[in-house]
Amino acid sequence: MTKGILYDLLAQNRKTCDFTFNEITQENSTLKLNEDTASVGFIYRHIGELMHLLAQFFGIPAEVKNTTMGKIDNGKVYNKEESQKLVEDGYKKLSDLVENLSEKEWIETIDTPFFGPISRTKLFAHILYHNTYHCGQITLTLKRGR
Repeated sequence: MTKGILYDLLAQNRKTCDFTFNEITQENSTLKLNEDTASVGFIYRHIGELMHLLAQFFGIPAEVKNTTMGKIDNGKVYNKEESQKLVEDGYKKLSDLVENLSEKEWIETIDTPFFGPISRTKLFAHILYHNTYHCGQITLTLKRGR
């Protein structure tokens, strides 16, 4: 039962976020809502990086370097295709976790520096929430950005 629910949550997150991701182009990736916010490209890259970095707490090594978490957007233009690959690979990692972890493992507590002790299910939910939260920022920026 757990796997079915987690697959459904993951599929819905992808579907919801894909509406936003499919609107991102290299040209609009530099848009910002205002001077004090991050660009579309920075946020998109951040989503991809975080899926990989947080998956480390599940025991999955990350070859991805953090260039966005806790950082300020300094105007760097990120390659849209690279960010898209990070996101796709991140979703693949999450799907593999759903496939490979047992029901017992999903409720086990793991230690994280950000959230302290947390169940794998709660960490999985946080990753999905994080994706959706930032997709909302991107959507708003694409509609009203400069």
